[in-house]
Amino acid sequence: MEEIELYLDEARDQMNKALNHVGHELTKIRAGKANPSMLDGIQVSYYGVMSPLNQVASITAPEARSLFIKPWEKGLIPEIEKAIMVANIGLTPQNDGQQIIINIPMLTEERRKQLVKQASQECEHGKVSVRSIRKETNEHLKKIKGVSEDDVKNAEETVQKLTDDYILKIDVLMKKKEAEIMTV
Repeated sequence: MEEIELYLDEARDQMNKALNHVGHELTKIRAGKANPSMLDGIQVSYYGVMSPLNQVASITAPEARSLFIKPWEKGLIPEIEKAIMVANIGLTPQNDGQQIIINIPMLTEERRKQLVKQASQECEHGKVSVRSIRKETNEHLKKIKGVSEDDVKNAEETVQKLTDDYILKIDVLMKKKEAEIMTV
């Protein structure tokens, strides 16, 4: 029985990680409002070492339509501009000599639909991960020696409930993100 609990806890942890990953990926999809997390994943060359943008500059969103990036060192401004352009996220940096300003353009209806599709794909990847975890856990449960078939069956039902719960949580994240994207 103890071994079954370990597998169930492991499955719960992995499903939670999959859910958190989906949530993190969804924050990268811009919804028309300025959000510093839009720049997560952008790497800047800092003394020859690739570093996350948020570790070499402060990023703020003082208004709904603009981001301000203030590097710790002014010499980094060209590197940051280059990194944002290379990231190809549809944003154009401008600098005033002190900081970089990014104006967030209004999203067209077509672009909103593309972003919803992108969010949907991220959520689908999350659901596939959750289902894979269910499959692996069920395979491990069947290999446990010295437990009754009923215990294994009950554990499999618990895994299925966990799977259903996490898929529902991913669906909720998707609905929120879709509403956020489609709100003008």
